[in-house]
Amino acid sequence: MAPHRRSRPPSPMGIRTPAIATAALTSVALLSQTANASPSEEPRPSLEEVEKKVGDLYRQAETASEKYNAAKEKTTKQKKRVDTLLDDVARRTEKLNDAREELGTFAAAQYRTGAAAPDTASLLLADNPQDYFDQTQLMDRLTSRQKQSVDDYVTQQTATTEKRQEASESLETLTRTQSSLKTSKADVQRKLATARDLLSKLTTEEKARLAAIERQKQEEAQRKADELARQQAADAERRRQEAAQGTGTSTGAGSASGTSGSGSAASTAKADKALAFARAQVGKPYVWGASGPGSYDCSGLTQAAWKAAGVTLPRTTWDQVKAGTTVSVNSAQPGDLVFFYDDISHVGIYIGDGMMIHAPKPGAYVREESIYYMPIHSVVRPA
Repeated sequence: MAPHRRSRPPSPMGIRTPAIATAALTSVALLSQTANASPSEEPRPSLEEVEKKVGDLYRQAETASEKYNAAKEKTTKQKKRVDTLLDDVARRTEKLNDAREELGTFAAAQYRTGAAAPDTASLLLADNPQDYFDQTQLMDRLTSRQKQSVDDYVTQQTATTEKRQEASESLETLTRTQSSLKTSKADVQRKLATARDLLSKLTTEEKARLAAIERQKQEEAQRKADELARQQAADAERRRQEAAQGTGTSTGAGSASGTSGSGSAASTAKADKALAFARAQVGKPYVWGASGPGSYDCSGLTQAAWKAAGVTLPRTTWDQVKAGTTVSVNSAQPGDLVFFYDDISHVGIYIGDGMMIHAPKPGAYVREESIYYMPIHSVVRPA
């Protein structure tokens, strides 16, 4: 090799410069593709996941509906109380003004005669007249009629102040309850909107499969209802036999329809009226927060049914479950209330043979259904 020609120094790390350029260009191209690529879509949920999610949302919406019902009921009661208190304050203020006017008449008369005018004027301007009396001898210088007027003034001022404070506190409570009402309403609407959105994304095939899953649930629930009906019929037959052996007659209590025979004729008549009303509502839509006559939610239906029988039930499931005697599922009689889920967020009215009438959920209608369609919490007999 000629001495004037020198070999090129090797590139760093033993990699030739063209190779570095190629690698760099490749990296830039990959980074550019990554930057320009659209974000990957979330994985599509399975049908089973959608079915569970929608079911959970409906349950949560029903719980929120019961909160809405409770807040609405409280709002109605508190508004009536506030109106009553404000009317009372107005009446007491009028009486206070009358008492103040009478004292003013005395003050004017005393001013004309020069007798005790400054003291009476100070009384009218005092924030607390009683404190003024404690520090002066004014009462000793007033006539009997004047003393009575002062006493009336003090009494009316104290009573009016107390009622104003009570009205103010009631207004604050009403404001909080109204806020809770709005929150519960928004919560229901949000959950129902999410459920509708999930269902709207299902294909025709998925909707058909979802309907098949629903039919399976219904069939299983009906199987359990039939089993309960057989058990109740067997229990009724056993009671008839025991009664016949004990009395020599065949007049036993109960029937194959699921009655236990332990209720009085009056309570049975009321239950019959409640059931007749409930049956007349079959086919009307479920609407959360509704209590009739055109639509119902679950507790609105049971409340209206028993009201038709002359029994007043509270508005919410959480209060209705306390409004009666708890009985076992096997002892359930027509007219009894059947409550569901651990949070007692749903209720139906028992009709016998393991079946009930209830307002199921949004998008559905009042219908007859097995009590085993949902997990049972308890059974309560209102009357």
